Amino acid sequence: MKKYILLVALMLSTLGLFAQSEKIADVKVGDVFEIGKLQTNTYKNIQLPKLNIIKKRGGITLDLNLEGSIVVVTGIKSKKDGTTIVKLKRQDGTRFFRTHKIITANINGALQSGELQAK
Repeated sequence: MKKYILLVALMLSTLGLFAQSEKIADVKVGDVFEIGKLQTNTYKNIQLPKLNIIKKRGGITLDLNLEGSIVVVTGIKSKKDGTTIVKLKRQDGTRFFRTHKIITANINGALQSGELQAK
């Protein structure tokens, strides 16, 4: 009887592990995404530079409207905690806020929240 209980417990824990290791998207260098509309005041999964850094570099902070920008994945890095961080560059070659060529984003979170949309 103990063997059956142990077997059932092992099977349930294995199923639980597979449910948490769900992978959302297979992203590779060169994939194209569009920055989606904000539902809140800030992007949570796209890491943008702070406003004071943009001002110090001579950038325009009024150009915070990134909605609809087409971006291309230029690099991918997986962290130990399971998150995947991608580097994004504008497809047309212009800079973000006239100061930064590349921004980073947590791709799984950004796709789930709608901050990034596959193009």
